[in-house]
Amino acid sequence: MSKQESRRELRGRRMAEPGAAEAYEAARIAYELGKAVRAMREGRGWSQNDLAREAGMTQSAVARFEAGGTIPTLPVLERLARALDADLEVRLTPRAPAA
Repeated sequence: MSKQESRRELRGRRMAEPGAAEAYEAARIAYELGKAVRAMREGRGWSQNDLAREAGMTQSAVARFEAGGTIPTLPVLERLARALDADLEVRLTPRAPAA
């Protein structure tokens, strides 16, 4: 068995565990949010310290957020959005019925 096959097997076993798919999805969303905030911050020419000061956070909290290392709360997202002069939209959208 190759190293890549054993990794796939391990990932398959882990994803089959209860709650694993939800945790994976939460981590993916945290990463995407962090990436978006970083892009907006860099677009303004701001450092992480600049954003932290504007949002009332620490630089290390901004760094962890941008790296996708934390699952953000709504209040944190609101502070970051306000600091970046951005709108925060949280919505639930019904899925199309299965065919």
